[in-house]
Amino acid sequence: MADAMIDVQAVTKTFAATRALDGVTLQAPRGSVLTLLGPNGAGKTTLVRILATLLHPDSGTARVAGLDVVRDARALRPLIGLAGQYAAVDELLTGRENLELVGSWYHLPRAEYRHAARDLLERFALTDVGDRLVKTYSGGMRRRLDIAASLVARPPVLFLDEPTSGLDPRTRNDLWTFLKDLVADGTTLVLTTQYMEEAEHLAHRIAVLAAGRVIAQGTALELKRAMGGDVLEARVHDPADLDTAAGILGRTARREARLDLDQRRVTVPAHGGTGQLIAAGRALQDAGIALEDLGIRRPSLDEVFLALTGTPADARSAEPSPLEHTP
Repeated sequence: MADAMIDVQAVTKTFAATRALDGVTLQAPRGSVLTLLGPNGAGKTTLVRILATLLHPDSGTARVAGLDVVRDARALRPLIGLAGQYAAVDELLTGRENLELVGSWYHLPRAEYRHAARDLLERFALTDVGDRLVKTYSGGMRRRLDIAASLVARPPVLFLDEPTSGLDPRTRNDLWTFLKDLVADGTTLVLTTQYMEEAEHLAHRIAVLAAGRVIAQGTALELKRAMGGDVLEARVHDPADLDTAAGILGRTARREARLDLDQRRVTVPAHGGTGQLIAAGRALQDAGIALEDLGIRRPSLDEVFLALTGTPADARSAEPSPLEHTP
């Protein structure tokens, strides 16, 4: 990829007896969003830390903006922004002072970083508390300030590790819009997330990691197609009918059905088209099972993730991330 802004080739990293990364290779072009998905401990945060010059790989090479993350680390750091899973802000400073401090680290002119601080406080709904000490902020406010700090210098490459964890839906949507605008202006974004909706909304390319390896990569649509086509889904009225419905749909598809107890939903691969849908409907009706919905649809990214990793997306805990801003 000639225009690769992120270029990782056969990177490995071992901690004691744990192989955190095992020959990871991936690329992302300038002005795109690369999303890293994977269960807890898959190696996502370790990879981000290597790309952000906080860790050295044991072997392989990684280049960001054309610079080697080890050999050219000092030259690279002014070109990247970074926010980890946990807010890394100074609670003895105000929100505005935190943002202006980051601007000074990047050697921005004072007028420029003060303007950036005002703009980001407004964009992240922190204007009213911008001159309060951060130690008085709620957890969500600290999270918003931390992400804002990574954006002060408008770096050409931005690393965000679980950026919207703990944010309310409105702030999350506002951040998505802001990130899409940044990418449209040429910023390259590397994102880890536990929200499949976020990955679908933002990612140009997705890399799925498991046990330190890239086990699949492509667009969301390509990953769904690789799963094997559409799925037949039935949503039952009575949770007591779930097992019976699963048996019926499993027999129609000759595959094991998947259950979602919370949603009272049963899904199986749909290889028979409308004929399979009609047969399933009749069998469910003959069994006296009341339905709220029955249809054929494309698999969700959650289902792709489950098929690839064996782990439900909503069952994963966040991977620990001691990331900090890197001036």
